[in-house]
Amino acid sequence: MTAMSAEPGFAGIASGRPFTVRDLEAMPDDGHRYELIDGVLIVTPAPGWDHQEASIALAVALRAACPPGLRTLPAPFAVQLDEHNEVQPDVVVARFDDLTPQHLPVAPLLAVEVVSPSTRLHDLNTKKVAYERMGVRSYWVFDPVAPGGLRAFELDEVGRFVEVAKVVGDEPFTTQRPFPMTVVPARLLDGLRPDGGAA
Repeated sequence: MTAMSAEPGFAGIASGRPFTVRDLEAMPDDGHRYELIDGVLIVTPAPGWDHQEASIALAVALRAACPPGLRTLPAPFAVQLDEHNEVQPDVVVARFDDLTPQHLPVAPLLAVEVVSPSTRLHDLNTKKVAYERMGVRSYWVFDPVAPGGLRAFELDEVGRFVEVAKVVGDEPFTTQRPFPMTVVPARLLDGLRPDGGAA
């Protein structure tokens, strides 16, 4: 974005101050996703069809397996830990009691990102580090581009993400965190075919 100061919500950029969640409230409703990591504004374009198919499929699968006391929510729903950090995972799993009507003010149990060509490096680096620092217990990254794959990371005893799974195609991923369930990457993209994945 070259003319940032001309847009609503970008006032004060020239001062060099970090962005806050109050600045996000003034951002235009233009289909972009606006997030903050350490006061740095991250703007991503509207996602494509494969991204949305995978996000919806993951949210539905997680919701179906979700036990009482936990909730699964798709984006846009903010995880807002402080005034300089607000992210919107594609899918989030949180404790029911931690949710507020506006946002999640604590680390979710699971954050899921479905990567797009424009977000791949960001999701696997910047956001991964941010989620690790927040204390997100599990982080999944799904890449819908062929061959397509799901990578799962879990916090270890010293608070670092460790990759616990990398599955592609029809290879199942079975996990106990945040609750028992199995995900098959290829099935997340069934909606891209006219038969909906029917054999």
